[in-house]
Amino acid sequence: MKVKRTFSVAIVALCLATTACATATTAADPTSGAPTAGYPVTITNCGKEYTFTQAPSRVVVMNGGSVAEVSTLLELGLGDKILANAQSYGASEVPGRADAIAKLPTGDIQLNDMMDIPREAMIGLAPDFVISTYDGGFRAEAGFATRDDLAQVGANTYAPASSCGEVGTVSGTPSIEDSYQLLRDFGKIFGVSEKADDVIEKSKARIADVQDKIGDLPKKKAMLIIPGMAMGGAFSSVGGNAIWNDIMAKGGVENVFAGATKDMFANLSAEQVAKADIEALVVVNYMSEDPEADAKKLFDQFPQWDAAKDNRFVVLSDSIYLSPNNDLAVEQIAKAVHPEAF
Repeated sequence: MKVKRTFSVAIVALCLATTACATATTAADPTSGAPTAGYPVTITNCGKEYTFTQAPSRVVVMNGGSVAEVSTLLELGLGDKILANAQSYGASEVPGRADAIAKLPTGDIQLNDMMDIPREAMIGLAPDFVISTYDGGFRAEAGFATRDDLAQVGANTYAPASSCGEVGTVSGTPSIEDSYQLLRDFGKIFGVSEKADDVIEKSKARIADVQDKIGDLPKKKAMLIIPGMAMGGAFSSVGGNAIWNDIMAKGGVENVFAGATKDMFANLSAEQVAKADIEALVVVNYMSEDPEADAKKLFDQFPQWDAAKDNRFVVLSDSIYLSPNNDLAVEQIAKAVHPEAF
């Protein structure tokens, strides 16, 4: 969910490849004087070290077009630590997740034209931890509070390692492991590593169960498209390279356009799409009133696809990106393309 902001920058977060490390000792609770197990914790993020003497309690989550970060906090039971959240998506594979995000405090912030938190408002919130989906969320030239600005008011900062460099760049090959790393990092920072490990193990077990069911069944050739996100032509939001390729592969499908570009999206012509061998369609619900109608429209346009002939598609939302719930996307894809295995 990378380049400019709003939704495209969210892709930066979806392709997270964090390499944060942490150490832990024991510190005194500053309010009671009693020792607090596991602190201080020091992580390295984007080339700088950040030390936490206790779990953050005034957390601000910047938008960036992602819900990976706020969803991870909620998955770990940390919603009460959130002072202000600017992330939203409106749909989720997790029952109640979208509503839970909508009910989080916003800090009554007047967002900027990128639908994010400007510098003055951020400083005014007096946070102790600020999470951005990409390092550009701390750029002074974009009107944001910098990491140094926030350090001066006592706030540590965090952004995915894959977006620590120049804005619009991605490093590595995104995978579900990136989602697990985000869980591990937040587990360390908030002192809930056991919970994070439990979420990860349950996700791995669910994915392993799916893969046992589909076994050696042939992978279907699939196209992923986000109809509500097209920034250019009608097929400018066809999935190229991102975390969804790993998710799709584990669910029994192969992204036919993964090799069409080195970028996250393959900006294709209608002719290229028409010629492709599409056996399954993955429709990503982003601000769509009727994602199933979006699938039908594509099938009407390309009736020669096997996917159209078999009416084989799956609608996903937040679980197809960087998320604590990628296992749900894996399972739903597998059920759509290999129902005989379930």
